[in-house]
Amino acid sequence: MVDWGLQRVWGEANAFLDRSRRYGWADVLVVAGIAGLALGAIGFTEEWTSRLHPAVQIDLSPAALPRYALFSLARGLLAYGFSLAFTLVYGYWAARDRVAQRLLIPLLDILQSIPVLGFMPGLVLALVMLFPHSNVGLELAAVLMIFTGQVWNMTFSFYNSLRAVPDDLREAGSIYRYSWWQRLQWVELPHATVGLVWNSMMSMAGGWFFLMISEAFVLGKHDFRLPGLGSYMSVAVAHGDVRAMVLAVGTMGLMILVLDQLLWRPLVVWSRRFRVEESAEAETTGSWFLDMLRRSRLIRRLRRAARRPAQASGAGTHAVLAPAKPRGTGPSAGSRALSYASFAALAGVLTLGAWKLLQLVHHVPLERWLAVSGASLLTLARVLASTALGTLWALPAGLAIGLSARASRVFQPVIQFAASFPAPMLFPAAIALLHAAGVPLGWGSILLMLLGTQWYILFNVIAGASAIPTDLREAAQTYRLRGLQRARDLYLPGVFPYLVTGWVTAAGGAWNASIVSEYVAFEGHTLTTPGVGTQISLAAERGDYAGLAASVLVMSTLVVLFNRTVWRQCSRLAEERFALNR
Repeated sequence: MVDWGLQRVWGEANAFLDRSRRYGWADVLVVAGIAGLALGAIGFTEEWTSRLHPAVQIDLSPAALPRYALFSLARGLLAYGFSLAFTLVYGYWAARDRVAQRLLIPLLDILQSIPVLGFMPGLVLALVMLFPHSNVGLELAAVLMIFTGQVWNMTFSFYNSLRAVPDDLREAGSIYRYSWWQRLQWVELPHATVGLVWNSMMSMAGGWFFLMISEAFVLGKHDFRLPGLGSYMSVAVAHGDVRAMVLAVGTMGLMILVLDQLLWRPLVVWSRRFRVEESAEAETTGSWFLDMLRRSRLIRRLRRAARRPAQASGAGTHAVLAPAKPRGTGPSAGSRALSYASFAALAGVLTLGAWKLLQLVHHVPLERWLAVSGASLLTLARVLASTALGTLWALPAGLAIGLSARASRVFQPVIQFAASFPAPMLFPAAIALLHAAGVPLGWGSILLMLLGTQWYILFNVIAGASAIPTDLREAAQTYRLRGLQRARDLYLPGVFPYLVTGWVTAAGGAWNASIVSEYVAFEGHTLTTPGVGTQISLAAERGDYAGLAASVLVMSTLVVLFNRTVWRQCSRLAEERFALNR
């Protein structure tokens, strides 16, 4: 009896050891990563719930950099989560509701072009008053300001992708009588994935652009500062501490490279599965981190556990292999009612906001309106010039990178680093070079805008080139299309819808960047050039809220008019003539 008990215990021990041997280093690293994320989340939560201080002292020692980098990264990822949720809801609503689309897309044009200084004072003061005894309000303000640098190009990309779903995929959804959720899950989201992933990388880069302002904001006598890389950089620049600036640049670069390897490269590799192909798959990029996750037994077990509820309810990948049960493919009465109610609520909020805005600006004299209008036209010329200059190099470079898996593997970390690095940190060096060359700020501001906006074009062109089906490229080789002929007949039509998205978002980014490119500090002096960015910066500095609102209003009106008359026509041309599915 005792021998039988010992044998049983021995057998259970061997079984446990056998199961343990099945788990390898990949599982150990996964568990360590989850533990690290949990500890980081606890530290970030403590920062949110800590007491609000009038002025946070930033430690410029190297030992403080890992903690500051963690806080900045957490804010960026949290803002990206909000951006992704907003993109999926707003983009789908605009693409599927023709009535709401007439308001949502012009509103999106306005929102992406309003500079951070146009809404930051009110946002920060309101949230700090809402949470007066903790950092919650200030942290939310920083996250929302980073959110405004991320969300717009993602939303435009998703909206344009939904509008350009190939006709054969739409017909397949109709034949199988998919509901709106099945159509979104199996047709629309897969088609939009490639562009959404590349624009997500650009969104994270756009969020870092105003990191110094988001984490270190001074409004009158109030010093709203949060511990992070942005505040570390701003204090280092203010103190002229070259050593600290170099350390901050190195830490930012390391954080960007780690994020690329652990998040963006795996997502790019994973997104290639959604390319529409009818031939053998071309050379693909690889990701060591994604390969490690695929080898992890723990991840596989978690995935199987997550699939069980869907399989139990009859939903799963088999849903695409057989027609769904007959049902209406159009929106239900409940979804239409929800859409109308949401539209009415949004229209009501906008009407109330417009009334408050009119009350704020009705005392602004006519001369001020004329001055702001003329300054806005000057800024428009710089915006278009920077967009054109960015296209000249980003279009061929994006095609070269997007059409070659090897080039994508080599250059993706490089361009991710270059795009993610906060361009305002480079402005002092760029201004010094322009000053030495005798270039006035009126022309130099175009180059300063270019530092931050050219990446929107590059990332969208790369996404468009990556989405060109391999069978079309093989057909071009079969028919011996070479050089300019192949570019004209295949590559340019293939990337044009993505290029339009890049133009729209780059122009919006250039409008936003005008506040730091037309009004810059250099060697203890403030350099300015006529433009709406200067008007906004001066109004914010003086606390002239009426002048600030008037400048933002004129600029927003000009942006909407230009987008409706120029970019909208380009988008229509892309949908009707140059989309690969037409």
